[in-house]
Amino acid sequence: MRYVSTRGTASVLGFEDVLLAGLARDGGLYVPEEWPRLSAGDFKALAPLSYPALAARIMAPFTAGCLDEDALATLCADAYADFGHPAVAPLKQLDDGLWMMELFHGPTLAFKDYALQIVGRLFDHVLGKRGRRMTVLGATSGDTGSAAIEALRGRDAVDVFILHPEGRVSEVQRRQMTTVDAPNIHNIAVEGTFDDCQDLVKALFNDHAFRDEVGLGAVNSINWARVLGQIVYYVRAALALGAPDRDVAFAVPTGNFGNIFAGYGAREMGLPIPRLICASNRNDILARFLEGGSLEARAVEPSLSPSMDIQISSNFERLLFDAYDRDGQALDADMTAFRRDGRLSVERSRWHRIRELFAGFRLDDAGTRAEIARLYAETGELVDPHSAIGIAAARAGTEGLACPVVCLATAHPAKFPDAVEKATGRRPALPDRLADLYDRPERVERLANDADALRARIRDMVAK
Repeated sequence: MRYVSTRGTASVLGFEDVLLAGLARDGGLYVPEEWPRLSAGDFKALAPLSYPALAARIMAPFTAGCLDEDALATLCADAYADFGHPAVAPLKQLDDGLWMMELFHGPTLAFKDYALQIVGRLFDHVLGKRGRRMTVLGATSGDTGSAAIEALRGRDAVDVFILHPEGRVSEVQRRQMTTVDAPNIHNIAVEGTFDDCQDLVKALFNDHAFRDEVGLGAVNSINWARVLGQIVYYVRAALALGAPDRDVAFAVPTGNFGNIFAGYGAREMGLPIPRLICASNRNDILARFLEGGSLEARAVEPSLSPSMDIQISSNFERLLFDAYDRDGQALDADMTAFRRDGRLSVERSRWHRIRELFAGFRLDDAGTRAEIARLYAETGELVDPHSAIGIAAARAGTEGLACPVVCLATAHPAKFPDAVEKATGRRPALPDRLADLYDRPERVERLANDADALRARIRDMVAK
């Protein structure tokens, strides 16, 4: 399996190099040169497998030539061994034709664990084989940071620097990052938004001399391996509900477009997915694009669902690459203009191709609280604000569909206890393993939104 950049000029790489590279040298994102396809018979053979075994089988064609299947199976078995539910990603029926997939049974109670637990082990495997050391740099709107830290804490060959926007993540999200006491973990609170954090990460990756100096690598969903790890649960849900003999649609709360792009990847592999519903909060750049065909960045507004408080959705470039018939040069010109002007109008034929599969949805804070309250009153289920938006999107986006719709529950309600309690009158409790989270000391450094200051800080810490 070989990988190409969405900008068209970076070197074509194998899986191991893509894993360690993160962002392509031309500023693009790596995608498979060709999507592997599974037949209906192939999918049916996967249905009885355990979640770790399924993960290994789905990932195998993407890692071919780099990892043998036995080694991959061992890594996957280890990655999911300590998840808090025997099914790893259980399905729960909410209504006739409406299902919720709980993706919060990992160590940090969010869907990011499902990819990052395996990515951490892949880093260890590849770095050990190559005798290399790596500096991981990531930005988080809330959940990626804690999941990456949990996956990489204490690992000898990796230093980890995670940026989060100061005051714009929930207290639980922040403490899950800042209370980890490991010498290789460095938390940095940036004065700005998540988009500012993400821009700092990209700026340092595009400084090739610095990138080579410190061995920079990525855990954000700009890293292809993150997306790959998320394809698995789409296959799991669809098979459980009758695929490949039956269509299954998905509603996905998304900000950076990585999670929902994994659903697109599952469809490209042959899974019968007729619709992917992109659920947004008030930061609705994706919903607005799907309505009118124009990407227009606006100021980021804080919300009850902070992991979606994003206006520059990095992974959307991967989808546009296919919509542009993989013309990296044309996409590079348009993405450069978008970053300069804050606006991109996509050619109508390309927009229509995207609209054939994707639908948009938005919900403000008042609607989010109402959805949390409605679901609790009708079913007794407590859900976090992000999952509530996904459930509302699923209920609103089923017109014309004669198939099950799965909404992805992306975080445990206890990660956002204030919002849940205000909506329902009931405060969700943290699982026992995190019961003392509020009592643990925090370790965090504050930096201005300045690439030079960040570069200097990383250089200083890596040199110690």
